[in-house]
Amino acid sequence: MPEIKGRIVVYSIIGCPHCMRAKGTLQSLDLPYLDISVDNYPAAVREEVQTRTGSTTVPQIFFNARYIGGNSELQELVKDKPRLDAAIQDLVDNEPPSDAPQPPDPSLMKNPDIGNLDFTCELDEYALLVRDLKASGLIKDHRSGLKVHKKSFTGKEFVDWIVKTKQVDRAKAVEMGQALLEQRFGHNIKGNVTEFRDEDTYYRLMEDDESSALNSGLSSECEPRPAGELSEYMRRLILSIYADYLSPDGKGVDYKGIGESKKFNLYKKTTAELVRLDMDRLSREEKLAFFINIYNALVIHANVQVGPPTNLWQRYKFFNVVSYIIGGQVYSLQDMENGVLRGNRKGLGMLSRPFGGKDPRLKVSLEKVEPLIHFALVCGAKSCPPIKTYSADDIDNQLRLAGQAFLESEDGCQVNLSSREVKLSKIFKWYREDFGSNKHEVLQWLCDLMTDSQKKSDLAELLSGKNYRLSYLPYDWAVNSK
Repeated sequence: MPEIKGRIVVYSIIGCPHCMRAKGTLQSLDLPYLDISVDNYPAAVREEVQTRTGSTTVPQIFFNARYIGGNSELQELVKDKPRLDAAIQDLVDNEPPSDAPQPPDPSLMKNPDIGNLDFTCELDEYALLVRDLKASGLIKDHRSGLKVHKKSFTGKEFVDWIVKTKQVDRAKAVEMGQALLEQRFGHNIKGNVTEFRDEDTYYRLMEDDESSALNSGLSSECEPRPAGELSEYMRRLILSIYADYLSPDGKGVDYKGIGESKKFNLYKKTTAELVRLDMDRLSREEKLAFFINIYNALVIHANVQVGPPTNLWQRYKFFNVVSYIIGGQVYSLQDMENGVLRGNRKGLGMLSRPFGGKDPRLKVSLEKVEPLIHFALVCGAKSCPPIKTYSADDIDNQLRLAGQAFLESEDGCQVNLSSREVKLSKIFKWYREDFGSNKHEVLQWLCDLMTDSQKKSDLAELLSGKNYRLSYLPYDWAVNSK
C-alpha cells in the first residue's frame, strides 16, 4: 500500500460489535484510520456526526470528505472492487479537504484511560472500626432458642467492647453502633429495626449475610462515592474490559478471557462499593443512568462468573437470581428492570409486582415506566440492543438516540410498504403496555421516535391507512460468546 495523504475517520463507541467489524475490515485492507469514540466526547461531537450523516447509529465512516456510511455500506464498498480502488486512490492522492471531518480537540475527552490497577482511596473511619470488630472475636454464631444467628453479635456485646477498647462511655458507644447501621456496614438481623440498641438484639455485618449476590461477602474500606460517580466509573471500567475481549469481527465476547484479566479483578473489587451506597436521594435521571449502567455491567459480570443461560429455565433463574447488593438491599436483574426502571410493573411470567407495599426498595422505584429503557438494557443475547453507557446529565437524549438507532436497524423494525407489513423486535410484544394500549398506538409511538428516513415515511403511510399487518421478528437467545 503506497503512502496515504488522506484520512479515514471512523466514529464509534466502546464495545460496539458493528464498529469492531468495520475497523477489522479496514485493517484487513491495510488502511490506517482515525477512530473517534464519540462516547468519550461532549454531546456536540455526536450532534455533528448526526448532522453530517443523518443517522444516530455507529459506526459512521468517512474517506476524507466522502461519506461512506456504516459497516454494511463499507462491506458493500469492499465487494465493489473498482469503486473501492477509486476511493483508496483518492486517499492516496489527496489530503483531507477543509470540509472533511476534523479530529476533535483531545482536551475535550471526558473518559481518559480507565482501570487503574493500583487504585487507592480515602479510608473510611468506620471501615477501620469494622476491621477491628472482625478481629475482636465478637462475631460468632449465637443461639436464640432453637434458632442460630450465624456470624452475629449483640448490641450489648458491641457496646461493652467499644467502652473497653475505645475508652468512651456507653452513650457514645451506642452512637458508634448507630453509625455502623446508617452507613450500611451492618444491620439488625430482623431487618425492620433501624435503631441500634444496647441490649441482646442481634446484628450482622452486611458482608456476612448469606446471599447469592455477586458482590456478597465483599467489603470496601473506601469513603462512599456518590452513586452517580460510582456508576460512571463502573460502566467505563466494564466497557473497557468488554471492548478488550470483543472479537475482531464483533460477533462474540471472550468471557473466559475477561474472567482471567486483572481489570476484571479490579471491577469485582469495585462492586463492594455498591453495598453502602445512599440510594434515597437520587433524582429520576440519576436512577435511570445508575440502574441501566449497573444492569448492563451485572449481565457481563454474571456471564463471566456464573455462566450464560442456555435454556428457558436457566434464563428465568438468571434474571431472577443474578443480583448485586446495592445500598443494603438485594436487586436482581428482574428487580432492576421491572421493579425500578419500569415503575414496579410485572415482568414476563411474573404473577405479582416485584416490590410489595412495605418493600424498602419501593422508594427507589421510578414513579412511572420509561419505555426507552428497553433500548438500553443489554441481556447478553444476540438480539438485544448493543451495549452502550449512560450519564444522568444527558440521559433522556441518550435514551432517545439509543431508541432511534435500534429502530434504524433491521433487528428492531422492518417496514414493507408493498406488502403492507411491519415486523418488530419481540421486545415490543413482551412489553407492549409500555408503548401503547394497542398495536396502532405502539406503532405511532415508534413512528414519532424515528428520525426522518424512508422507513419512517413508509410507516407513517401505513398508519394513515390503518390497513397493515404486524408481526414479530424471531428473537435470538444465543449467547454472544466466543
